[in-house]
Amino acid sequence: MKFTAISESHLYGKVYRNGARKSSASLSVCVLRDKHAGMLKKQHPEKKQINRIGISASKKIGGAVQRNRAKRVVREAYRQIEREDGIKTGWLIVLTPYAAAANVKMQDVKRDLHYCLSRLHMLAGDPSSPADVRAKKPHKTK
Repeated sequence: MKFTAISESHLYGKVYRNGARKSSASLSVCVLRDKHAGMLKKQHPEKKQINRIGISASKKIGGAVQRNRAKRVVREAYRQIEREDGIKTGWLIVLTPYAAAANVKMQDVKRDLHYCLSRLHMLAGDPSSPADVRAKKPHKTK
């Protein structure tokens, strides 16, 4: 199943600044409530609420071949988790693979992604919201 990508660059910055974040050995996950989810639901042919997904692979991973492989592996891991466990809808989700994601098997990335999504309370069966995770973080003072 093809998912909707985050197409505006300002949304990546907004998710990084204000979203809840969890990292593992092979990737980092940032989530933020999508303010335009209702509008997108009206435009969707099946009238379903959707997530907008962004995958940001930096040059630290390696050349174009390694970056594209890391993105493919993360994308497929997300699809499998969405199909098997379900993921809450109406969110902006930014997945950032690390260099390890290009060299490990897809099952390892899937395990790490499942861990991050469960810690962020993004799996369908979890009653709490990722905003609760964000609220528990201590504020930094300058």
